[in-house]
Amino acid sequence: MTPPPGPPSGRTTQLLHDDGSPVRVLVVDDEASLADLLRLALRYEGWDVHTAPDGAEAVRRAREFRPDAVVLDVMLPDMDGLAVLGRLRRELPDVPVLFLTAKDSVEDRIAGLTAGGDDYVTKPFSLEEVVARLRGLLRRSRAVAPRNESVLQVGDLVLDEDSHEVSRAGTDIHLTATEFELLRFLMRNPRRVLSKPQILDRVWSYDFGGQANVVELYISYLRRKIDAGREPMIHTRRGAGYLIKPAVVPA
Repeated sequence: MTPPPGPPSGRTTQLLHDDGSPVRVLVVDDEASLADLLRLALRYEGWDVHTAPDGAEAVRRAREFRPDAVVLDVMLPDMDGLAVLGRLRRELPDVPVLFLTAKDSVEDRIAGLTAGGDDYVTKPFSLEEVVARLRGLLRRSRAVAPRNESVLQVGDLVLDEDSHEVSRAGTDIHLTATEFELLRFLMRNPRRVLSKPQILDRVWSYDFGGQANVVELYISYLRRKIDAGREPMIHTRRGAGYLIKPAVVPA
């Protein structure tokens, strides 16, 4: 199995909900190492990924998480994937399902697709193939839509990588070159906590000799321009780092 692909670049067409929130994917596999690899590869796409080790947990998490797509192993410890699919369809009748299986017979493929699965990948597989298959399923789904490949959007915040224009709720925001790079890195990884070393390495590209306070300084600059007078989008996770996510609108 090939290693996970690298982080998504701004040139990759993003798949997002209409409100700018990331795609949600549920991975169901009892092989913890494989589930972790899939989660890493899909998170690099900017997607929100949950995992489940068996069928019962998959149904419970699907009910709470409401995924836009499911990656489902056929062989699970408590029930087979076809039985899990039947339960998922009662909760989420339209969710696309990509089966994973070690079986490669035509009969097994037909059984999975006849039961309501949308696509089928045989182990061993490349992670790039799984990502590509899921992107295809999601594009055909009405739950998400492709965005312009040069435009990043999180909630009502929009960043155009070609024109270097930034706006929030239609209001233009003027950023310095460094502020723009920092915001772009955050927006390429929505809802993902990014540590100070990660940010230093990506935005400044050289060693600051432990002077991570420069990150705090530029985060404060961004907050003044992005969040001032609005519901906050940039958040601190004490001891972990920073993340950006759509603002919570007061009821």
